[in-house]
Amino acid sequence: MAEMEDYLERHRIHDAPPSMFYIPNFISQEEETYILNKIPPKQWISLSHRRLQSLPARLTASNALIASIDLPDWLLKPAAQRITELGIFKDSPHGTVNHCLINEYLPGQGIMPHEDGSAYHPVVATVSLGSSVVLDVTEKANHEGTVNSDGRRSWRILQEPRSLLVTTGSAYTDTLHGIAEVKEDLDLRPETVANWDLLGNQESVIERGGRNERETRISLTFRDVLKVSKVGMKIFGKAKT
Repeated sequence: MAEMEDYLERHRIHDAPPSMFYIPNFISQEEETYILNKIPPKQWISLSHRRLQSLPARLTASNALIASIDLPDWLLKPAAQRITELGIFKDSPHGTVNHCLINEYLPGQGIMPHEDGSAYHPVVATVSLGSSVVLDVTEKANHEGTVNSDGRRSWRILQEPRSLLVTTGSAYTDTLHGIAEVKEDLDLRPETVANWDLLGNQESVIERGGRNERETRISLTFRDVLKVSKVGMKIFGKAKT
């Protein structure tokens, strides 16, 4: 465990809120292709600015997860299993992830600044697939330091394909995160990208003049849902998808 803690510490984003970690090349290109090919094509829910899937199921009205269904194997291995091995969910109620939200973003699509909320243990692990994107992180309240136009500090996190971004602690509870609705991320350089020193391919960003032309991106957001309903066990029995 100490070895894994050292590994995580080497991937801490120091120029961001405490307890954010960035690991490039968390999965391989082959694993990325495998996951993309396994996403069920008929289970997408279309929203105004993106489409999504909630696996193994959508949460109930009381923010509970039905206990009769597990994550599918193609999400468990390698992604969820590898995330659990990092130890970041060791203090969560179930000691591992039990839910994955899959979002698809086309170029020009994004999501308004938001927080993940109290339905989950305060750790979120996001694997990016297909394309790079800038995640905008903003403090909820005013603090001393570099600020944006409304007085709150903000940071830009560049998420590369196959990378893992982990958000815990105060970074989970005290910040909002969102994705701008643009087709191209601009002005990417050491002074503007909080995780620049941890990027897996800085050279490609430099070669493109600090620009990232977005392509279709899939994000896998893994969390531990706090409430697990036993009703599903009684009605459906134990089933695995």
